[in-house]
Amino acid sequence: MSTPVHDDPLSAERSHLAASRSALRAMREDVESLDITDVTANWVNAAVLESQIEQRIKALADLSGTPLFFGRLDYLHAPGAEQAEGGEGERFYVGRRHVHDADGDPMVIDWRAPVSQPFYRASKKDPQDVSLRRRFGYTGGDLTAYEDEHLLDPAEAATTSRLLQQEIERPRVGPMRDIVATIQPEQDEIVRAGLTGSVCVQGGPGTGKTAVGLHRVAYLLYAHRERLARTGTLVIGPNRSFLHYIEQVLPALGELTVRQATVDDLVAHVEVRGADEAATAVVKGDARMAEVLRRALYSHVTPPAEGVVVVRGSRRWRVPVYELEEIVRELLARDIRYGAAREALPQRIAHAVLVQMERAGEAPDDRVQNAVARNAAVKALVKSVWPQVDPAKLVLRLLADADFLAEHAEGVLTEDEQKAVLWVKPARSVKSARWSPADAVLIDEATDLIERTHSLGHVVLDEAQDLSPMQYRAVGRRCTTGSATVLGDLAQGTTPWATRSWTEALGHLGKGEAVVEELTAGFRVPTDVIAYASRLLPHIAPGLTPVASIRENPGFFDIRTAPDGAADVVAACRELLEREGSVGLIAADARVPELAAALAAAGIGHVGPGEETTHATRLTLVPASLAKGLEYDYVVLDEPQAVVDGEPDERTGLRRLYVCLTRAVSGLILTHSTGLPPQLT
Repeated sequence: MSTPVHDDPLSAERSHLAASRSALRAMREDVESLDITDVTANWVNAAVLESQIEQRIKALADLSGTPLFFGRLDYLHAPGAEQAEGGEGERFYVGRRHVHDADGDPMVIDWRAPVSQPFYRASKKDPQDVSLRRRFGYTGGDLTAYEDEHLLDPAEAATTSRLLQQEIERPRVGPMRDIVATIQPEQDEIVRAGLTGSVCVQGGPGTGKTAVGLHRVAYLLYAHRERLARTGTLVIGPNRSFLHYIEQVLPALGELTVRQATVDDLVAHVEVRGADEAATAVVKGDARMAEVLRRALYSHVTPPAEGVVVVRGSRRWRVPVYELEEIVRELLARDIRYGAAREALPQRIAHAVLVQMERAGEAPDDRVQNAVARNAAVKALVKSVWPQVDPAKLVLRLLADADFLAEHAEGVLTEDEQKAVLWVKPARSVKSARWSPADAVLIDEATDLIERTHSLGHVVLDEAQDLSPMQYRAVGRRCTTGSATVLGDLAQGTTPWATRSWTEALGHLGKGEAVVEELTAGFRVPTDVIAYASRLLPHIAPGLTPVASIRENPGFFDIRTAPDGAADVVAACRELLEREGSVGLIAADARVPELAAALAAAGIGHVGPGEETTHATRLTLVPASLAKGLEYDYVVLDEPQAVVDGEPDERTGLRRLYVCLTRAVSGLILTHSTGLPPQLT
């Protein structure tokens, strides 16, 4: 005889899951059936409303394999009610989005709602009026287990959640998934920090800083939806592979409107076809270049040589040169953009003419002032005194003309630094120039000096430790009136211009007031692996707190000599592919072609970073330069010394190696035919 549903908690929870899915389907069908024929005034309104409805339908999708809820809270009293003895408690299911039934009663509460917060924060010491916290375990989309924690029961000892550990260690194939079911209290504090303040998160490998940043965006969109709908949000990652890896996290949380880009995307004013030597890129990325650009731009402003005469009808109105000089000085003294000042100049001259007209007994109005500002003589004067400047042409001249650069870099850049940034073969035009990524950032700076860059409401900047000061400035001007979430790890800085401190970086970003939080609890990297990688910290980031893994499973870790070279590496990959989950083969960039050929000869299919893995093809061949931010269940790391040797200097090489060592979630095999770097031994 089957057990009645009400006596079988697991069956009851499955029934609630099925009912919740039906309710979500009904919510979606309600939106799909909306008729907007009679509620739109014109085709523009109709198009906007149709777009909003389409977005809402997408947000209500029931994603296969993604649990609709992952936890339950049983409150002792009704939240917000008087906590008097005998008060009636409530039960809430916590999930990725809100779901209600036909009567509007909630069946699943959004994880971002205030009533859901105790799911992440409540403890035996601070139960927050929660009597029971229940976690659910899933296999695919099926609810298969649950685990209870009685927070008010003194006889029940506090233990680590088995389901929580299983969810953290669950094998992964494909893009990054959300961590909404596993957010820890220290992470939740960052996620729910207010919109007005900026936050910088220093976190070692596996501490979840990227996931925290993405969930913070989702939370802010929930708590401040109207404001951010007007001002916009942006997630900035280090490269396209990284953005592809994280792009499904926000849609899984019901957020579809967040733009994702790289810094190169933001500053794409010209086509980038060239590359700089490291020493050149360091100088171009230095914040002092902003002053050089400012001087070069404003050198185009020249004092008027003579007064201007405006003819209107039979009258001639003359503005003397000394008055024009005063107008120009006032505009230069004001903190406004070059272009805005140029637009203000003819209006200032016109105002001076109107003052003379009024003294002569005339009564001119705004139309007269605008007409004077458009007068040919005034326009000619403005063109000579405050000419238009094209930002790309300005940078072109600085990099091609040694005398022009020397004039405006005097006292800012040394002679050697000036020689470093000058092109060996100057380009003739903006189109023919082989612009480098650093050049594009300079053009973006010049563009902002001329016309203010549009500011967004919130920007998330990931892998921030690798940005140059000028790149920080480029990001900072995208959130001058908004806030930022900065994510990174100083130990993983692998560019020659990598930031030395968050105080310095935040200053360049224009967010010096940002609060710096440090995440040191490791959820992703196994204990043995992170302990081994942490041997490098004294050499690459002295004083930085090592990550302490909270994983109960120490993981699989093996160091092997590879006398047969690529054949031994292929054998290690084949061994790991027998396990469940994704596998990454990480190697120095120069060794990737050889290993790709060896894999092909062995009949082992693989993809590159940014390409989608499948259950049939679970191996990704990753150049060391693209490993940052990615993660795999198992990793084979080929020739650590070659990874170090592939960088311009030893410190950068060791930092690159630290990144590569910490990409594994469940196990790592390190293979080498030459000796290991002494810092590891």
